[in-house]
Amino acid sequence: MSKKLLIAGNWKLNGKKKDISFINNLLKLNSRKLNKKIEILICPPYTLIDKFCELTNRSSISIGAQDCSENDIGAFTGEISASMLNDLKASYCIIGHSERRMYHNEGNDLLNKKVLSVQKNNMKAILCVGESLKDRKQSKTLRVLGNQLKGALKNNINPSLLDIAYEPIWAIGTGLVPNFSDIEETHNYISKKLKNLYGTKSNNIRVLYGGSVNPKNVFPIMSINNVGGALIGGASLKINDMKSILKQFI
Repeated sequence: MSKKLLIAGNWKLNGKKKDISFINNLLKLNSRKLNKKIEILICPPYTLIDKFCELTNRSSISIGAQDCSENDIGAFTGEISASMLNDLKASYCIIGHSERRMYHNEGNDLLNKKVLSVQKNNMKAILCVGESLKDRKQSKTLRVLGNQLKGALKNNINPSLLDIAYEPIWAIGTGLVPNFSDIEETHNYISKKLKNLYGTKSNNIRVLYGGSVNPKNVFPIMSINNVGGALIGGASLKINDMKSILKQFI
């Protein structure tokens, strides 16, 4: 692929002020050689976004959020809007992670509104899609992915501010990973769907793989056709694991 791979870390419900040292360590690894091949993204909890953006200012490391409200302003207690994230200089927002779909009952209509809000505020949305183990066993994987893409990408989506993350739900945090032919099949399918939606404008949409990505499997997974990066969970919290992952692309 001519476009840069996106190596993104999703910290989930982890991270405190002491973890600022993680970013300082990551900045030391920053190199021209690395920057030519990959883009680095860290998505910490809301409480660290401001400081992380300050530390990475004028570096090639991007900072994003793990979710946002579909609303921009108003009486929505406890919510964080895309415009607030943009004000902190965050440049990405993850939308529709399986844990949001599962624990907060977020459906495709809501996720569509969130993607539109993120893009309206000049940030890039990473829309997550993925099937359950039951879906896979019933051979419904591609149908589920198609419905998720169709539902969340309706209306005036801007493909230049969009990436997709394929995360089979059953592989997240379990250590289980689909075989490489299955990953290739799903990524090819997603890429084909995006091309049907956006034509040649879909060429710059990266389709990331997520689900128990670690230093041992990241490079072979990134070598699979139509895999445009990785969305990494647990391993992204460990500076040595992240360094090991990133050094493989130098």
